This record gives sequence, structure tokens and C-alpha cells, in this order.
Amino acid sequence: MSDQQPTKSNLQSVIRNSQSSSVNPQSAIRNPQSKEILPEQSEKAVFVRMMFDRIAPRYDALNRLFSFQLDQRWRRQTIRAVAMTSQDIVVDLACGTGDLSELSVRTGARVLGVDFAGKMLAQARRRGIEALFVQADAGCVPLPDASATVVLSGFALRNFVSVPAVLAESARVLKPAGRLALLEVDIPGNPFLRWGHQLYFNRVVPFLGSLLSDRQAYAYLPRSVSYLPTPPAFQSMIEQAGFFRVSRQQLSGGIAQLIVAHRK
Repeated sequence: MSDQQPTKSNLQSVIRNSQSSSVNPQSAIRNPQSKEILPEQSEKAVFVRMMFDRIAPRYDALNRLFSFQLDQRWRRQTIRAVAMTSQDIVVDLACGTGDLSELSVRTGARVLGVDFAGKMLAQARRRGIEALFVQADAGCVPLPDASATVVLSGFALRNFVSVPAVLAESARVLKPAGRLALLEVDIPGNPFLRWGHQLYFNRVVPFLGSLLSDRQAYAYLPRSVSYLPTPPAFQSMIEQAGFFRVSRQQLSGGIAQLIVAHRK
């Protein structure tokens, strides 16, 4: 891809030339954790895609409610952490309803939002965000090698079937020195904060979610935290995928985390 400033039309052309005719449902998946709702490995992709399609209509409203709107503050911090500009080509992996894509567009960047759940993407498109939204797998992004300058993912890391595969794909599409930013939930280190957070996240959120949206989905979402690798293991995983200068910042007392790395 040329070093000149990208346009929406040539980004569309690149996607058309790179996109396969089918979507492989094995990587861009948010997966469940409880034995009561955990599907077999072979069923996980379809199970989770259907779950997120079910909760898509109220997903944004409940995110704001359950996080007391902190989720939007964390997303703004993510955009600032990669120093995004109008010169960037951004890939928003597991973009959902488009929150990170929208904030990226405001910087003037050209944005490709990728998600496996069609109804989540439909919600993103209804928002009128000036980004391209494509239903695809995070392990098979419809872009050629070294064509993006930033890869983002918000609250999806713990849900990918294969984190190493998604990291490898992120490294593939990024140019040298490209930036990777992964926003995720976390567990506070302070015992008092951890107790209060676990009570709220593991008890209150599932109860309210069952009343306001989907019982199964909001039982799974808090439990999926157990899928996160430990910080040292995850740093090693990122470095093995081809990144360096890996940093991790805890947000809001440790209830969220932001990992930033650079492509070698």
C-alpha cells in the first residue's frame, strides 16, 4: 500500500481485493466460561456469535449502565495511547457496535471495523459512523500484509478462541512500528476493591442482565475473565507474535487494563 494518505475508496478497494468469499468462524469469537453454558470447542464459534447477535439491540445501553459510563472513558484513553492521527489506517478487531471505530474516525483516521456477529455490525452501521464495517474473523482480516498502522480491540481479548492466532494476524496486517492497543477488563489487586468488584461484576451484573437483556449472555460475560492470560504470560505471547515495547496500564483501580505494543 502506498505511503500517501489513505482514502475511504482505496481502503474499500484493498478490502475487496483481499476478502475471501467465506468467513471462518474460529478466531473472532467471544467465548463462554461457565460449565453450565460452555459449549464444546467445535460449537463455540456459532454459540457465541448467536449470543452476541441476541444482545446487540441493547448492548450499548447496558454497557454504559453497568460501567457507569467508564467504558467510554477507557476507550478514549485507548485512542490517546496510540497517538492516533488522520494519517492512520486503523483496524478495529471485534468492533461490536463501533465505539472504538467511532472515536478513531473522529481523529480523521481511515477505519475498518471487523466483527463476526452480523447484528452487532448492523448496530454499528445504524450509528452512521464513517468507517467500513466487515463481517469477518479476527484471525483472517481482509487486508494485505503491512497495510494498517493501528490495530485496536476493546473487551474482546478474553473471548477469542485463539489469542495467539489473533495476535499473529494483527502483526501480519500492521506495518513496521505499527501500534497495537488491547483494552480489556481486569481484576483489582487491592483486596477490598477486588471483593467489591467481584460482588458487582459476578452477581449484580448477571442479575440485572437477566432482567434487562439475556440471562445466558450476562452470566457468561463476567465469568469469561478467567480466560485472560496472566500479565507475564500475555506479554510473552505478544512479543512472540512480533511486537516489542509492550506496556500494560491498569485503569480505574484495576477493573480494566490497557495493553499497548509496537510491531517490530
